[in-house]
Amino acid sequence: MRILVVGSGGREHALIWKIAQSKLTEKIFCAPGNGGISQQAECVDIKAEDIPGLLEFARKEKIDLTVVGPEGPLRGGIADAFNNYGLSIFGPDKKAAQLEASKIFAKELMAKYGVPTADFKVFDNADAAKRYIESKGAPCVVKADGLAQGKGVIVAKNVDEAKAAVTSIMQEKAFGEAGNRIIVEECLRGEEASIIVLTDSREVVPLASSQDHKRIFDGDEGPNTGGMGAYSPAPAVTGAVFKEILEKIVYRAIDGLSKEGINYKGALYAGVMLTKEGPKALEFNARFGDPETQAIVPRYKTDLLEAMLAVSGQNLRKVVKAGGLKWDSRACVSVVCASGGYPGKYEKGKEISGLEEVAKMQDVVVFHAGTKKSQVTGHRSQVKYLTSGGRVLGVTGLGNTIAAAIETVYRAVEKIHFEGMQYRRDIGAKASGARPS
Repeated sequence: MRILVVGSGGREHALIWKIAQSKLTEKIFCAPGNGGISQQAECVDIKAEDIPGLLEFARKEKIDLTVVGPEGPLRGGIADAFNNYGLSIFGPDKKAAQLEASKIFAKELMAKYGVPTADFKVFDNADAAKRYIESKGAPCVVKADGLAQGKGVIVAKNVDEAKAAVTSIMQEKAFGEAGNRIIVEECLRGEEASIIVLTDSREVVPLASSQDHKRIFDGDEGPNTGGMGAYSPAPAVTGAVFKEILEKIVYRAIDGLSKEGINYKGALYAGVMLTKEGPKALEFNARFGDPETQAIVPRYKTDLLEAMLAVSGQNLRKVVKAGGLKWDSRACVSVVCASGGYPGKYEKGKEISGLEEVAKMQDVVVFHAGTKKSQVTGHRSQVKYLTSGGRVLGVTGLGNTIAAAIETVYRAVEKIHFEGMQYRRDIGAKASGARPS
């Protein structure tokens, strides 16, 4: 089969890495891709948001399945456009993608259909939001309604921080039109977990649990990022907890959408807080998580392409009948190596060293995110990789325990270098009970 993957990050590289292992795969294209993805797929110079261009390419190249990685094209209606031409696509349509594209839509759906979540209030006026914050107090969470590349959620420790967040989002337009409306909600306490499922709107097949690390610095300090690393499985998500999350959060959300006349087909991500009162939904994403995918996919033993085709064809029942998905019993930890200055301003074009040495390591794989490939002057067969984004690499390691996976992955990270490189040194430490040295 001829596959097109849309996107250019570490998540897309991980999906391509796994799809390439399928016996059904003939050729993979990626639009626009990145330097590392070019090792396993033909990169096509079409932006992920260029839906007409992607549609034309898919028709011309007779693509059998298109897999959408990032949220932007989903919000833009790429699934609707492809479905109109009878082209198979993995990802929800525009109405279903509202679950991520609008936090207000998601919260109101949760409230209507009994999905446990934080108490919240919606505002389209900054002054009214600030008055509400003054009356309610802090800590609280301020969220931009629209998409903000994972950075539109601000956890405010005090009233001044919360009011500053409102100013930044609504008045200074830190996230553009995404901040025209905001949510102010209670700050839930507990441990976070990420639950991703595959669904064709009729059946639901869960992937392994995972946990993301959003803050830029060790100890969950500093501003939010798109994610600085993840591990799988999340020990806090016991069998009973997993079942409760599926029943009270995932199933209710999908059933709620169905009752609204919306059929959800694709990957559905639930960000969950494990509180004393039980699991509560923090947010939904309409696609695979990034960097959670980089920590989940290496543990996935089943044919991912077959499962995606079943979702696209609304035939996920056959996967259920076959016993569901199979998983490696080992743990996996993925550490993001980011550019200096990220999540703020950063420089590009820094040469990356150590990748060849890491490629020789057992139980380690490096997923490229913000990289580009450059030919070595005078050597046609030699290439070098340069940084081209904020999150540059997702270095990923497997181990019999999370502690063992941590040891493996940080041995690999220490072999990699580029000017300004920064990374967290405590990815997975909560789960292992120990900090890596």
